[in-house]
Amino acid sequence: MFELTPFDRRRKNAALYNPFREFEEMEKRFFGETQPMEFKTDIKDKGDAYLLEAELPGVKKEDINVSIEDHYLTISAERRSEKEENDKEGGWIRCERSYGSFSRSFDISSVDASNITAEYTDGVLKLNLPKQAETQPPIRRLEIK
Repeated sequence: MFELTPFDRRRKNAALYNPFREFEEMEKRFFGETQPMEFKTDIKDKGDAYLLEAELPGVKKEDINVSIEDHYLTISAERRSEKEENDKEGGWIRCERSYGSFSRSFDISSVDASNITAEYTDGVLKLNLPKQAETQPPIRRLEIK
């Protein structure tokens, strides 16, 4: 019997064949190219503080919630979008709605939580997270008996 290897004209080397690629492409064709419900963040150490930048394009300021609980900072947001297209007589050609909520949490045990500031412009949430002042344990001299 023949030993059949799937052939893809785009790939000349059969060793690079990924059998799961067909499933991924089928899923994309069925569900469409949807964006995952997450957001990217960058954290920079600026010496005396951390700067956290979270990309939240298309999210309104009112739909963003930043909370602190038990040394964890949580950023949560909701994204809503509606697309409508009508023909000349007002009949629907296409009407799409999508909704999703997502959140991320960060450990802020080394941050002075009472002095955190936030601003949101052009789809980017910027949090200034000042570091806690390093406390040195008091030096104590023991008397030897």
